[in-house]
Amino acid sequence: MRLPIASGVATGAVAIALYPLFQGGAWFWSSLGAILVVTGIGVLAGHYRLPGWLVPPAQLLAVWVYLTSVFAGDEAWARAVPTKESVLALAELLATGFADIQRFAAPVPDNEGIVLLTCGGVGLIAITVDLLAARLRRAALTGLPLLALFTVPAAVVAEPISWPAFIIGALGYLGVLVADGRERVSHWGRAVLVRRTSSFTVTRPSSDAGTLRLSGRRIGFTAIVLAVLLPLLLPPLEPNPLFSFGVGNGKGGGNSISIPNPIVNLRGQLSLPENSTVLTYTVSDGAARYLRMYSLDVFDGEQWTMSEPRGRPEDRTSDSPMPPPPGQGADLPVTPATLDITVSEQVRRLSFLPLPYPVSKVTVEGDWRPDRDTLMVFSTRNTAGGLTYQVVTAEPEPTAERLKEAGPVTSMVEERYLALPESLPEEIRELATQVTKRDSSQYEQAIQLQEFFTEKGGFTYSLATQGHDGPALTEFLIRNRTGYCEQFAASMAVLARVLGIPSRVAIGYTGGSSLSGQWQVRTHDSHAWPELYFEGTGWLRFEPTPTGGAGQGSATVPSYTRPEVASATPDEPITAPSADSGDSDPTGAAAGRRDRTLDLDSGGLPVALDEGMPPAARIGIGVVIALLVALIPAMIRWQLRARRGRYHTRQVRDSDGEEPTGATALRAIRRESAVRASWAELDDALCDYGMSRQASESPRALARRLTEQYGFEPEAAAALGRITSAVERMLYARTPGETGMLHADLRSVRRALAATVTRGRRIRAVLLPPSILLRMRGLGGRVLDGFDRLENIRLRRPTGKGA
Repeated sequence: MRLPIASGVATGAVAIALYPLFQGGAWFWSSLGAILVVTGIGVLAGHYRLPGWLVPPAQLLAVWVYLTSVFAGDEAWARAVPTKESVLALAELLATGFADIQRFAAPVPDNEGIVLLTCGGVGLIAITVDLLAARLRRAALTGLPLLALFTVPAAVVAEPISWPAFIIGALGYLGVLVADGRERVSHWGRAVLVRRTSSFTVTRPSSDAGTLRLSGRRIGFTAIVLAVLLPLLLPPLEPNPLFSFGVGNGKGGGNSISIPNPIVNLRGQLSLPENSTVLTYTVSDGAARYLRMYSLDVFDGEQWTMSEPRGRPEDRTSDSPMPPPPGQGADLPVTPATLDITVSEQVRRLSFLPLPYPVSKVTVEGDWRPDRDTLMVFSTRNTAGGLTYQVVTAEPEPTAERLKEAGPVTSMVEERYLALPESLPEEIRELATQVTKRDSSQYEQAIQLQEFFTEKGGFTYSLATQGHDGPALTEFLIRNRTGYCEQFAASMAVLARVLGIPSRVAIGYTGGSSLSGQWQVRTHDSHAWPELYFEGTGWLRFEPTPTGGAGQGSATVPSYTRPEVASATPDEPITAPSADSGDSDPTGAAAGRRDRTLDLDSGGLPVALDEGMPPAARIGIGVVIALLVALIPAMIRWQLRARRGRYHTRQVRDSDGEEPTGATALRAIRRESAVRASWAELDDALCDYGMSRQASESPRALARRLTEQYGFEPEAAAALGRITSAVERMLYARTPGETGMLHADLRSVRRALAATVTRGRRIRAVLLPPSILLRMRGLGGRVLDGFDRLENIRLRRPTGKGA
């Protein structure tokens, strides 16, 4: 009955890895019930020796009854026996669960349908594991269904599986293997426990079952430890999930790239505990720039996605300048700037370049091509990790009057950027007209939409949100009004289309934070924002997400979207509010017209963000910790030598007469302790220097062999002779007599031994003393032996005499 229990424990242990997918714990307790049902049927089947082929159907039936009782008890007979109504109720819940999974992003709520799906899936995994382990006796194959549980959070959640969850799951799988091994070797006969004494050790035969179990446990335990620790010591072959933001396979040689939904990983970027650097850049005017990678133009009622970009061979960035920005008039004032951007080498699989918008020229190595409609720059052969490239941007400087008088858009823009699904809820359409004024221009309505999100609508910024699809969009706009940048951007883009303003959603990074004249962009600067189109000006960025400490920390509001620009006089350039004096603006007037990392609640001055511990300091601390760990054997050896030296100190006090003269017994005990400490220290010194002491060799024979073999000087030979003589007197003489200054003799012998070996051996004897390493290995063996002895404990009821 070990195997059914071990199978259930392993399934429950691996199921713990699913916890990042859910907001609550109802899924776990329901799944645990299904596992207990499957395990109980397996145990009963083993006890009553049911045919193996009958057990899986019985377990399926039991799980069905369990699910009926938990999720459709009101429709079942006696709240357990399935009926037609209960089957229909379960089917309806399953359909709801499938729909909820598509609607919500992890962590999903503990909806009844989602819990039912999870509970049923875990139950099927438990049945499969029990079938492979207990019925087919293929315990090793149970790793396949257990691995299926691991792949679910690994594929859905941006964060990696935590190491405690991995270790618990690995131990569960190891338990199945151990239980299978015990079942197999138990048929060979009863294992006899070998007791070790201080004087001798009995070796068990190689065929002993306990030895095989212990060896298998050591192998499994070592494999788990290596699986956890070895990746920490190796250079990363792949980045953390925080760098899985890009798309493309990065292998080259193809003519296409895979384009996942880039918005899925956005929340994972923002909620990662480690805020790693993604890229750095310098700019000619010293002002920050938003850096866009993806442009999402398709809203299907569920989510925003991007059309497949198309890059023509003649548009390569190495052969020609960038295409002109769509919709931007030739008479529009622009301010050029040059950026030098360096992407971190840790970034992997990023096939799109982070760029400001719009870009007039990109100087970069490799085959990079722009999409003419969106100006996204991508590659099918190269990736951006470790690249340094130069960008020339020409950002428009529109006037309020120009934006108010923007003409109608072309049919091509209207067809692509005003499309909305017919299933869009009517309450969202009504909201767009309620928060804007009918007699306003589209530009003024865009500003009113931005004000609705940032000031008047009662919205709050939070990463604890439940997805980005249609129902979640309604929940965000109409009910709770709490979300993060992706929901603000997606919602404003939808409302803009309702009002007839062409819109799309951009995904990339905010301008980051300034550090000694260089801008640093980190994972927490990941951002989404809407871009709105005005004929004659083109695409302009808007910022509906709250900024500063109560929102996206490094987000900024563009100058042309501030409310006061609506009343600007004709042909007056739209600029951001400036400081009272030129001295307070470190970047000059030109920078005042740019988006900087500003804390608008603190007077608009550049924010000095906490960069955390410098990388050099982290590396230094890591090196120090590694050195301390490596020096543990040396410190143990030093402490052991110091402890043995204290016996000699007490002996010296005895010889100086500081102890009472009547304490002869105490002095004899201390002399014996000093001799034992000297002999143990000599034995360890021989081990450290690679010398052996034969088991049958007497102390006097050892001294004679070492003196002759290594040619000791007379002083060292005499010191070694005094130590061995004291040991022999302690072992064989009636009274050991005076021992002399053994600690000084030990120093002479150690120096003589060290002089006979190489420098490398001496360094190893100090830093990695073999005597301590052998003790540590023996301690590990005794710990594992202890686990083996626990298995031999048999608790039996005591039998009374005379019964």
